[in-house]
Amino acid sequence: MPSQPSKTLDTFDNPSPDNNFAIYIRIPEFTCLCPATGQPDFAELHLQYVADQRCVELKSLKNYMWSFRNEGAFHEAVTNQILNDLVAATDPRFMRLTANFYVRGGIYTTVVAEHRQEGWTPPESVTLPPPTRSPQGTEY
Repeated sequence: MPSQPSKTLDTFDNPSPDNNFAIYIRIPEFTCLCPATGQPDFAELHLQYVADQRCVELKSLKNYMWSFRNEGAFHEAVTNQILNDLVAATDPRFMRLTANFYVRGGIYTTVVAEHRQEGWTPPESVTLPPPTRSPQGTEY
């Protein structure tokens, strides 16, 4: 059976719930309709999150994104709706959704929406120097 658009977001158990690891998902083909004109809006979405107990399953995420193709939505509203639906499905420690909408009438729109689980503090960031090369030319 071919895939169909769906508002269902399936999840699976986090394989390493004791670790604060980041998940990055790039969604380059998001589309919806402008509610004022009915014309298509195109965006590239960037989802970043630190899972708690659940992770989002990618095929269901694809079908979920597809479900907006024929819906009218303002950029700000649809970005926050997607974030809220993903948070409801996964209850992440942290989630950020960045929606980069392509030009319409000479204007680009970027909407960033975030969620932080109550009481969660991100681990301290570690910055490492760039890799160096050994005399033999291998990186270490």
